[in-house]
Amino acid sequence: MLKDKAVASLGQQTLLMPAWITAALAANDRLKLYLSLTQAAAQHARKPEDSIGNWSQELARAGLRDAGWTQDLVRHAYNDEGMLVLSHMPQLLQALGEDLQIMARPVVDGGMVKDASGFEQRRNHWLELLQSMHDHEGLTQEALTALTHGERKAGDSFHLLVMDLHKQINALASSVATENLDDAHVWNIQKDDRALVRAFMRGLHRTAPLKFNHPGLDTAVTRDGKRLLIQNDIGTNDAHVLVIEVEEQTIRLTYSDLHPPRFKFFQSLLENAGFVWKVSEPVISRDLNEGKPYTVGIATLQAADQTALEQGLEDIASRIVFVIDWNRARKRLQMFVSKAQAISILEHTSEHRWGHMGWLLAGGESLVYDTMEAVGSDTFRIGERLDAVLGETGARAFLIELLHNCSELLQQQQPLTLVQDKARLLLGRVLQQRHVEFDLLAEHAAFCNALAQTLCDVLTQGCNGHCDQVVQRAKNWEHRADHLLATARQRAERQPHWRAVVDLLVQADNVADALEESAFIYTLTLVEPINGLPPSVMEVLGKLADTTLVAIQDLVKAIEIARLLDAGIDTTDSDAFLQILWRMLRAERLCDDLLRTARQHIVQTLHAQPAAMLLATELATTIEGASDALVATGYALRQMAFLKTGVPA
Repeated sequence: MLKDKAVASLGQQTLLMPAWITAALAANDRLKLYLSLTQAAAQHARKPEDSIGNWSQELARAGLRDAGWTQDLVRHAYNDEGMLVLSHMPQLLQALGEDLQIMARPVVDGGMVKDASGFEQRRNHWLELLQSMHDHEGLTQEALTALTHGERKAGDSFHLLVMDLHKQINALASSVATENLDDAHVWNIQKDDRALVRAFMRGLHRTAPLKFNHPGLDTAVTRDGKRLLIQNDIGTNDAHVLVIEVEEQTIRLTYSDLHPPRFKFFQSLLENAGFVWKVSEPVISRDLNEGKPYTVGIATLQAADQTALEQGLEDIASRIVFVIDWNRARKRLQMFVSKAQAISILEHTSEHRWGHMGWLLAGGESLVYDTMEAVGSDTFRIGERLDAVLGETGARAFLIELLHNCSELLQQQQPLTLVQDKARLLLGRVLQQRHVEFDLLAEHAAFCNALAQTLCDVLTQGCNGHCDQVVQRAKNWEHRADHLLATARQRAERQPHWRAVVDLLVQADNVADALEESAFIYTLTLVEPINGLPPSVMEVLGKLADTTLVAIQDLVKAIEIARLLDAGIDTTDSDAFLQILWRMLRAERLCDDLLRTARQHIVQTLHAQPAAMLLATELATTIEGASDALVATGYALRQMAFLKTGVPA
């Protein structure tokens, strides 16, 4: 302190900045932990039955292992007439005030921040409020919200001041760095630290071009005792923070994010690099932070040697760029595909080192909408989701390739018009290659296959006491098949070639209906007074179902062959297609014979049981009806295939 005062007296406060900044960063860690503990205390007071969690590791890392009062802050909290009562509130308020002063010192007293007076006023305001809170037994809801909320629209808060100070300190760290090491702002590091810094920056430089003109990725490095501290400015969001600690052979990364999906995304990226995560459950409350708490997690890598340690740092750095504006990219992709597919696309583009920023820079959703309008005015309606036309798989493939093209072309500094032309050519090619109607047919056939397989299973193995589940599962599949028919009818209203698809699906839906009904009828034969059908009847019913299943599997194959048939038809494919249709016809004739055999066994064994005889006959007839509908489906598919190739049916 004497040295600090001596230097300050000479008017050279900047000489103190590295030490002040190091202390301020440590104070920032403590303050955010205090606020997290306060939020957890409020949550525990509302729901005492919930687990309070173990904060020992977080306290140890913040240097608070010996601050015994912090251990009890959450455990002993309770509500009293709308007030949060904390057993060690004086200690909490004192700690908040002391660390706020430490954190504000380089900003307010360093002489290097333009709005130092504004920060000084905010600091003094909160110091006064903290002092006034000593007069109360607990925190009112108003005081609690004022301390912890992070919503700027709601006015200033202690939490917002801490985040704003943190941002200013990061900027100061860059400006007072004693050295630029591979573009990292470093000070007070040791000789052995240099290889670690270079490893981190090597990974950062490898993917940094993918951010294009977006701010962020500035790196500051210092040493605090045994720990090498690396801090990266991911972007502009207050609660989007990444801090890395390296101590001996251990890398520990602390990451916070307002958006849980983005947090999970980054979590998976580092898990793929061997990191193990510990994620604290966010405190969710309508009263705190507008119901939008940020998620904090710690990723740890225990390196086997120096090489692994450097590789771990390189792996972290190379992945940071992929979370910049990630949430904005996800939301815009969700205009065209599902949320799950949007995340899958972003995962794919990060794995291949393409990223998403190029696409956003090229226009994002506007680029896609303009391309859809330019290429397929007869195919797309304004505002229509891409997967509604191309199918989920086709839409995903198109968007992945589009993001790839945008990234590569813009990195090559190609004009935007070329990106737009490439997008149109890409979509045009996809529309030529994709036959969405066959995607829908294949999906419907898959449901029929699932229904037939279930029927075969129950006829040979029984329900094993789960008949209700079998019936419900079959009903769900049948409903989903119905939905596909409804989708085809909607498309046929504006696209005439879909009428043939509707005609086919009407027949295929009869197959699904018959199979679902068969499963239901079978369950009726298991209850009083029937209690099951004779083995000879069950055997022939099983053959009926098996024959129908094989015919449906042939339908699946025929659809895939028909998808590829065109005017330049390959005779091998056409022959295979016709052979499959012939097998389906033979299967139907076999089912006719099996139905007669089933009736004979039913009459011979169940003539004295009218109810059983009726249900067994109905079951056999319904299964055979599925085979009849299959033949009609095959003829409709033949009609579609011949029209597709230009051959008269």
